[in-house]
Amino acid sequence: MGPTPENLGSRSLEPGEPAPLAAPGALDASDVARWIEAQQVAAELVRLPMHTPTVELAAQAVGTDPERIVKSLLFLVEGRPVVVVACGVGRVDQRAIASWFGVGRKRVRLASPAEALAATGYPIGALPPFGHRQPLPTLIDRRALVHPEVYAGGGSIDTLLRLNPAEIQRLTGAAVADLLQPMEANDAPGSQR
Repeated sequence: MGPTPENLGSRSLEPGEPAPLAAPGALDASDVARWIEAQQVAAELVRLPMHTPTVELAAQAVGTDPERIVKSLLFLVEGRPVVVVACGVGRVDQRAIASWFGVGRKRVRLASPAEALAATGYPIGALPPFGHRQPLPTLIDRRALVHPEVYAGGGSIDTLLRLNPAEIQRLTGAAVADLLQPMEANDAPGSQR
């Protein structure tokens, strides 16, 4: 049998133990700072004078290309939380996630803001790729690993995390996959933020 949300990247959970949705209550950039210090992660929190809830705004704020902004999105696969890390404005292909886990496409959906907060401790638009309430299974799009340095959600809507994307893979145990939908010539930048 292939990977499941229970065994992908959930190193501190027992094999087969589900990653349950946690109790509500928000974490923030100070929690990310403590986590990266405790884990001795080579990363820097970048505090900004503006909110950066979208890839485009984050790229403008730090003066970089949108492809160097990685977004962390929470999906539910058969009701179990899975973090997906992808770069730029491309849209994550839910069929790719379903295929990875060997389930039907309708068994995968983007988590609601309340579900994302409950599972990770962080609000959408500020979700870091790691340091959540509990370790969560993680998939990372292969394109996110091609840059030597990227910016990810830093736990608050006005904070980004600058780091080497290989650290995301190392710290989360993320599986690498091709997760973005092909961009059509007349598509506007993706709406998943």
